[in-house]
Amino acid sequence: MVWKLHKTVVLVGMMGAGKTAVGKALAAKLDVPFLDSDFEIVTAANMSIAEIFERDGEAFFRARESEVIARLLDGAPCVLSTGGGAFLAERNRTLISERGVSVCLNAALPLLWSRVRNKDTRPLLQTPDPYATLSALFEARAPIYELADVSVDASHDYSIEDMAGQVVQALALRADVLET
Repeated sequence: MVWKLHKTVVLVGMMGAGKTAVGKALAAKLDVPFLDSDFEIVTAANMSIAEIFERDGEAFFRARESEVIARLLDGAPCVLSTGGGAFLAERNRTLISERGVSVCLNAALPLLWSRVRNKDTRPLLQTPDPYATLSALFEARAPIYELADVSVDASHDYSIEDMAGQVVQALALRADVLET
């Protein structure tokens, strides 16, 4: 099936929800570019997100993140993966709703933990009790992620392709976003 994407699809959700992996598969299905706001920030800064957090702090990182998201939303429709904290900022939510469509990838805490527990690339989890930190982030962020335009539930049983298919099905209900 050939799809026509009218707006940039912005994937939001917790770290480990699958925004990058599902985003790449979704972009391939829709035959549009895949962009990742974290990758763009890392490339521009020539340092990792963890290094940016350590050197300049989270507030500096979040400001750069907003700038990058705004720039990427000005381009042709694509699939854009954002960092877990990007959607928390009201300015980002406003930008995304004005220029694109937000899609929250909902994953339960145990699934998220299984995906992030052995990774050292998550600066917010560099704490004495990373599970408690992830749990607290999950509880604090869930109500904000519920503000997304579209929500798709993840499952242990879904492959990346399955999840991308679920997103396409959800977007196909929105003629302003996606049509055949």
